[in-house]
Amino acid sequence: MSAVTFTPRPNAEATEPAEARGLPRDGVRLLIATPDKLQDSTFHDLTDHLRPGDLLVVNTSATRAGAVDGEHSRFGPVVVHLATELADGAWVVEIRSAPGAADQVRTCEPGDEVRLDGGPVIRLEGPHGPATPEGWVRLWRTQPVRLVLNSLPARPIRYGYLDRPWPLENYQTVFADPGDLGASAEMPSAGRPFTPDLVTRLVSRGVRFAPITLHAGVSSLESGESPPAEPYRVPDSTAELVNWTRRTGGRVVAVGTTVTRALESATGPDGRVRKAQGWTDLVITPDRGVRAVQGLVTGWHDPEASHLLMLEAVAGAGLVQRAYRHAVDAGYLWHEFGDSCLLLP
Repeated sequence: MSAVTFTPRPNAEATEPAEARGLPRDGVRLLIATPDKLQDSTFHDLTDHLRPGDLLVVNTSATRAGAVDGEHSRFGPVVVHLATELADGAWVVEIRSAPGAADQVRTCEPGDEVRLDGGPVIRLEGPHGPATPEGWVRLWRTQPVRLVLNSLPARPIRYGYLDRPWPLENYQTVFADPGDLGASAEMPSAGRPFTPDLVTRLVSRGVRFAPITLHAGVSSLESGESPPAEPYRVPDSTAELVNWTRRTGGRVVAVGTTVTRALESATGPDGRVRKAQGWTDLVITPDRGVRAVQGLVTGWHDPEASHLLMLEAVAGAGLVQRAYRHAVDAGYLWHEFGDSCLLLP
């Protein structure tokens, strides 16, 4: 359990994208958190807080429409979140209540079947990963089944704090690889405030970029629940650039928790990053620490979320605690369309 505690303000969630609030994507607020001070800024001014020689590592995974209506064999209408396709063609799914997916259905059992709207029947074969701290199953593995995603009437996964549905383009980052569409169930949202103009200004300043890919599953974790295994890839060029940046005194800044998980999965005990590909079930905690990442761009997470442990591992519990306390007091906005934080311990 994270040592960081806070109570979010009521209605602290961003209910719509920045563009719908009359802002450019990089117009969201950005809290700069360093050991010396906390500074309120905007994402547009990120260039003022990075140095020539720093390296931003970004996730190129695109987001697909991952929510589809279904008919459960015992419960009737449900919403199915298609989290991850496994190597054998089975899927990891989450079953939620219809019509708004507001609640998880906690009483599913092995053998339950769900007919997908416009698609085949999926059968829940067994749990995927450990049970929640409360002892029930959140993620299920289906039988191997071919799902032609483009033919399903699917929509982006949406939670109750959003005021209405938003088209899929609102869930793509500027780094999303158009040749890899349909890979992440939920947006790697730390990259959302970047714009082509901001990337150009950062590169002009001497800040470098390097890609990794991690296909994110669903993020609706229970308090204290560890994230499930996710597919990732760290190319050789990125590994070499991270190692070179560290050798030459630059800072390696991960854009998001997905990047941190992928990079650290590819880093050996000697601190050297190597080309890697596969599935990672790495859970980064303060005890484990980080070996490659020296800074982090991140959104704001819920109390007791396991991602807070990762933030502590990067920046230390004291700095993360101060940042969250300030964000609450200053009215920062939470979740995928919300504000951001740059942790530079």
